[in-house]
Amino acid sequence: MASGGTEELERPVSFKSPVWEHFGFPVKVNDEGKRLVDKTVTVCRHCGTRKPYNSGNTSAMATHLQRHHPGVSLTGVKPKAAQQPLITAAFKQPLPAQSDRAKAITKAIGVFMGADMRPYSVVENNGFKYMLNVLEPRYDIPSRTHFSEKIVPDLYEQEKKKVVDELSVAPSVALTTDGWTSRGTVSYVTITAHFITANWEMRSPVLQTRPLYESHTGSHLAQVLTQAVEEWKIKRPTTNIPVTTDNAKNQINAVNEAGLGPQIGGISVNRMDRLLGRIRKVVSYFHRSTTAAHVLKTRQEMLKLPTHKLINDVPTRWNSTYDMLERYLEQQAAIYSALTDKTLKKNVKDIITLSDDDVRVAEEVLQVLKPLKTVTSLLSTETSPSVSMILPLKTRILQSMTPSVEDSTITQDVKTAIREDLKPRYTSPPPTLQDYLHRSTALDPRFKSLSHIDPDLRQRTYSDLTTEIVSSLATEDCDEGQAAESTGANLDTSPPQKAELFGETFASKDMDSKTPADIIKEEVAFYLAASGIAVDGDPLTWWKSKYGKMLSRCARLRTVPSESVLNSRGHSDCKEVHTLPR
Repeated sequence: MASGGTEELERPVSFKSPVWEHFGFPVKVNDEGKRLVDKTVTVCRHCGTRKPYNSGNTSAMATHLQRHHPGVSLTGVKPKAAQQPLITAAFKQPLPAQSDRAKAITKAIGVFMGADMRPYSVVENNGFKYMLNVLEPRYDIPSRTHFSEKIVPDLYEQEKKKVVDELSVAPSVALTTDGWTSRGTVSYVTITAHFITANWEMRSPVLQTRPLYESHTGSHLAQVLTQAVEEWKIKRPTTNIPVTTDNAKNQINAVNEAGLGPQIGGISVNRMDRLLGRIRKVVSYFHRSTTAAHVLKTRQEMLKLPTHKLINDVPTRWNSTYDMLERYLEQQAAIYSALTDKTLKKNVKDIITLSDDDVRVAEEVLQVLKPLKTVTSLLSTETSPSVSMILPLKTRILQSMTPSVEDSTITQDVKTAIREDLKPRYTSPPPTLQDYLHRSTALDPRFKSLSHIDPDLRQRTYSDLTTEIVSSLATEDCDEGQAAESTGANLDTSPPQKAELFGETFASKDMDSKTPADIIKEEVAFYLAASGIAVDGDPLTWWKSKYGKMLSRCARLRTVPSESVLNSRGHSDCKEVHTLPR
């Protein structure tokens, strides 16, 4: 074996294998003194053994070291595994557009646009881009066109299908409808559905908000209602579609022309034109003048009053008149102080502030209207249908609006005006609407005693209710077997062998002799004998636990809200209409 001796060996700098710590290429110097490196052979530094070398192959050298020099370290001799990319490098790779993560983010942005009514251009805003880049640097935001033509329309169709499916299984659906105007002076019509689910939960999805470019005549509004009923598949062969609107004449005509009904108008109160006219002028002035609004805010802060904005009333919503009066009286000191400011004096010549007598009248009127405001708030709840409360509340309001000798002249006048305005309401056209409301009240366990009406009318109401249920069963071709099942009795069907053995001799005649009308009468009797619930109880929870399923099914048909305020929530708080994004 040749010895390495003092032979010069060169280690290749670029080669990383540990064997080059023990082997090297032999170096010779020619006659001219130039170093020549022989890269066809390698020499062991320990024993001088020479090994032929093929470019890149170190296995022969490694075998030599393991066999003849086992004490040397050869850690890392094996070929190096491919290095995995660093986590930081992985996070720098853009997300594929079709990856689950990218799809989830894109969908979330679409939900954000729809739920918060954000414009499609939000994806082009620098702040929005910055936020997404911080949250997910790998995500590339699609264009606004992608959201307007693909993502949001797809989300709408998905949600629409869910609502249509829910509506299709509801035994009855009621509607509320209302018109409103955006800041851009575009008129819209919003339609909301109301129904009770199989679990006795009240649902009130907003079906649509559509622009109405034509005049708001009854015919045009009727066309919108008819199209909505067809598009959302609301029509039922055995039940009408009750519609709640405000008291505008065109709304009432629209419901009648569309063939829907009964139409239930909201309660309204005649206004005192002179007093309210003055207040409207003051409110409008502070709304249209930025200088006046600034002065008012300064005076509010100086007087330590809440910095609330003044409220203007809406002609078709009397409760907004209450809000306007209440806010004006709250801010009257700041209003008077602002109107006497020297920067505003020259612009307020046509504005007349309220006198002391006017303020006293406004305060008295506010006290008279306060119960009506409470009623409106109560009827506006979405947790249960409120149509059953209309007639009991009407009776209660009429009682509270009876003038007394202690009332001032203006209070007596206002109470009388309210009574005269309220008395004829929900009584025409007779007898359809009033009978419908009586039966709805009868189906509410809070008011089932019908103590607000005379005994004869009470008896006729329950008789009509029985007839209504029997008629609906006949229309639906319900047989007596289904009727028996609806009472809650779990009757087992006898095996054919037993029926053949015993024949008709021992058959029970009681069940065969009961007609659907008899069963309904039993349910009504059971219902009247059952304990009622407190006025603040939940009628839906009560019905959910009862056995009389024919009667309870009829109760589910009374899904009508008594106020169109629910519809207004989608676009206005009677203060600001269609707030612009900021």
